[in-house]
Parts: sequence; structure tokens; C-alpha cells
Amino acid sequence: MPRPSPAAAESTWQRIYRVVERIPAGQVATYGQVATAAGLPRQARLVGYALRGLEHDTHLPWHRVVNARGTSSLDRPSGAASLQMALLEREGVAFGADGHLDLDRYRYALGPTSVGRPPG
Repeated sequence: MPRPSPAAAESTWQRIYRVVERIPAGQVATYGQVATAAGLPRQARLVGYALRGLEHDTHLPWHRVVNARGTSSLDRPSGAASLQMALLEREGVAFGADGHLDLDRYRYALGPTSVGRPPG
């Protein structure tokens, strides 16, 4: 898949960020859910790229996005996965001994977002 132009990528990433902003504390959404709600079905990886591009001091609740297995897809050796789990646990999300969370319990039902509108 060709990479979008910088302007198109920013617009696409802004759509993803607007969806992620809607996930309430104590709940999660999968990368695929976020992609679909942003009008980008089957583009879960793009959601990962957009979240990876965030500044470290972002207000966006990036930690509320998990993979379809209910685990972190972040790099374990760097500590990013542990940070994500700690942030979610602080919000009341419980993980099993295997590091999975119960998606049936914590998954937020995302609906489609308004595409093409600036955030705000």
C-alpha cells in the first residue's frame, strides 16, 4: 500500500485521533474498531502508525487501544506494554494472569465518526 501524502496522512491521522478521544476511561477499543469508526475499514495497521506518531506528552488516550486478542501490541522490552497495562489498570481495567483483558467486558462500542470535519 503506498504511503499517503503528508497532508492526506495528517487528515487521516486526525480522523483516527478523533475516534481514540471518544474511548472513555476504563474501556478499550481494538485497532480494527478504531479504523472502522474512522472510516478506514481493514486499516488497523494504519491506526498503529498514527498512534506511534504521537508525542510522548500527548493528552490522547492511546493506551485504550489494544489488539483483537485483548493484549498490548507494544514493544515489551522497551516497557511500553507495561506502561499501557499500568495506565489501563489505573482506570479499573483488569488483566488476567496471561496478560489478556476481557474484551467482552471492557470493549467500548464505537460508532462511525464524522469524517472530514476538523477535530474540536
